[in-house]
Amino acid sequence: MTACTLNPAAPPSDSVVRQTYDVFTLSARLSASDGSQSSTGRLDWEHRMEMDRWTISSPLGQIVAQIDSGPDGAEVLFANGERRYAPQVADLVPMLLPGAAEANLPPERLAAWVQAAPPSDAEVRTLDAQGRPARLIDRGWIIDYLGYRDETPESLPRLVDISRGEFRLRLVVDRWETETP
Repeated sequence: MTACTLNPAAPPSDSVVRQTYDVFTLSARLSASDGSQSSTGRLDWEHRMEMDRWTISSPLGQIVAQIDSGPDGAEVLFANGERRYAPQVADLVPMLLPGAAEANLPPERLAAWVQAAPPSDAEVRTLDAQGRPARLIDRGWIIDYLGYRDETPESLPRLVDISRGEFRLRLVVDRWETETP
């Protein structure tokens, strides 16, 4: 008998560097729950440097709300014509996602999370076979990348699960468009 030595995998680096896009659009199916309430629908997201437009639709395609945010604040326009303003988008997101307020969802980190481009202060816990983040921890949030668009190392995520406590947000990205300014 010969002895085998298994080479343990190198621990994930907390400084995984991935291409980050300052300009992108995505279209995704989403579900959010806080353990007692849940909602599903579609998200169309236009991200342009410091400006975002999130359009939330029902599962049947009717627009429920649209949030526009930028350096000067944020506004949500509901399907019934009601408008609400806030100094920051974090104040408006809980109106659309059950449990987001209690969980303290940080919308300013979502652009990095959905691209699997960990912020410098996030901890990458596991990598997949292509060296892409499979799990990262960021300020108490657990972000799991359950699938990518293809097998290339630079591929963008297709299935992202974001959770903290009872709150869970899942995105199944159907379409990505990216731009380098």
